[in-house]
Amino acid sequence: MILKKLTVALTLGIATLVAFPSNAQNLQSVTHGNVHDDLLASQQHIQDQIRLNETKEYMDILLKEEEEPELDIYKEGWESDRVNSYKNALVPNSKTIDVSEFSMPCRGYVTSPYGYRPRFRRMHKGIDLKVQVGDTIRAAFDGKIRLTKYDRRGYGYYVIVRHENGLETVYGHLSRFLVRPDQYVKVGDAIALGGNTGRSTGSHLHFETRFMGYAINPSAIFDFANQTTHTDKFTFDKRTYENGRDYSPNSYRYASSKGSNKYKSTGSKSTYKVRKGDSLSRIASRHGVTVAKLCKVNNISRSTKLKPGKVLKIN
Repeated sequence: MILKKLTVALTLGIATLVAFPSNAQNLQSVTHGNVHDDLLASQQHIQDQIRLNETKEYMDILLKEEEEPELDIYKEGWESDRVNSYKNALVPNSKTIDVSEFSMPCRGYVTSPYGYRPRFRRMHKGIDLKVQVGDTIRAAFDGKIRLTKYDRRGYGYYVIVRHENGLETVYGHLSRFLVRPDQYVKVGDAIALGGNTGRSTGSHLHFETRFMGYAINPSAIFDFANQTTHTDKFTFDKRTYENGRDYSPNSYRYASSKGSNKYKSTGSKSTYKVRKGDSLSRIASRHGVTVAKLCKVNNISRSTKLKPGKVLKIN
């Protein structure tokens, strides 16, 4: 097409020179100018097409790159049927995790803290929260359901959610699942109903927070007394992930002393009002004292039935 235009233009130019020899130079300049404009116009369309194709290719690459983090999050150990699916993973010494967009898993109060249990000679890797059978259990953060399973000798019916912030949360002793594996859930979505299944002596929620298999003390992230998180960012550290944060007057914390782990009181509260579902052993473990001491200072026996509202001396 361009060649045809150029041929026509040259023919007209020659004819004009023959007819009007005195203005030949001026007309030749005008004719070449028009042809040049046509050539530039054609090249402009070509450049637009090149830029359009380059932009499309760039966006395709960009979109693929944006999808990668989600694929990575739900890849490592995703098909594992174990609670800790990161057994051979390389875990960083520290990691800052965003916990600003959260939901409390339930409204229950703490009935048993995180830490070593001398009575059972094993580590309690989560925290127990009081719920009734049928109470709604909610996802702590945005994420995807990795596992729904039944463990007769342990968790009972339990759910594991892998979250976009890098954490995994475990919800145990449930009575019913409301989700299925690979289902995406938003923060606060109902995922299960509370129960008393598995190795459980009463209805409660066993709640764990894990980072790449490391069972973090949930009290390091959540302030269960005030139903919130301590801060918007939680920093996982391999040296301190077992430590909790509780600033209430009758708080307790997980500590290590002379090679043995135990709960130590960090407050000075001298009395405690009994709540429904409390036992002497639970009250003792919360306040870092023995059942024998509670019995002695309150002039009661181990078989004494505790009534809600009764005030016990701690020290």
